[in-house]
Amino acid sequence: MKIVGLVGAVIGTKTLTAMERTLTMLENEYPQHEVTLIDISEYKVAYSDGRYYQEYTGDTLYITETLMAADALIVGTPTFQASIPGALKNIFDLLPIDALKHKTVGIIVTAGTQKHFLMVEQQLKPILSYMKANLLPSYVFLEEADYQNKAIINLAVLNRLDEMGHQLVQAAEEKA
Repeated sequence: MKIVGLVGAVIGTKTLTAMERTLTMLENEYPQHEVTLIDISEYKVAYSDGRYYQEYTGDTLYITETLMAADALIVGTPTFQASIPGALKNIFDLLPIDALKHKTVGIIVTAGTQKHFLMVEQQLKPILSYMKANLLPSYVFLEEADYQNKAIINLAVLNRLDEMGHQLVQAAEEKA
């Protein structure tokens, strides 16, 4: 099974820290599965202009093909201006409408405050559902207080990241 962790930000480290923690756990606990990290800050991605995803080249084609080939996906996003970053929305815009069909999808969200937790319900989940993703019932939300010195210090959050990873694998394996 192919599991892809998508970090949908071009700046900051908190979302990447949470994603790396989760993917490391998956690699250690499920070595039989292929785990890939896509941190879009490390790629040059074209703006979506309506073309079919296979008409793009370079990093844009690599990212879209990797996402299309995944069996399970973890979407990690910070919250900017009470919304998902434009860079992440661009990735979704590059994909066909059924790109996430039959894919189990988990969500990791970082924000400066708890006040942004509804962004997931009002923006991210509708996009992923529209793309036919099989969403895990719960997601992991991290706020500024959960970090210290660029590390996650909240044990409950660390446990939730692990639990979400286990649920992702279990749900994806059941579908296979």
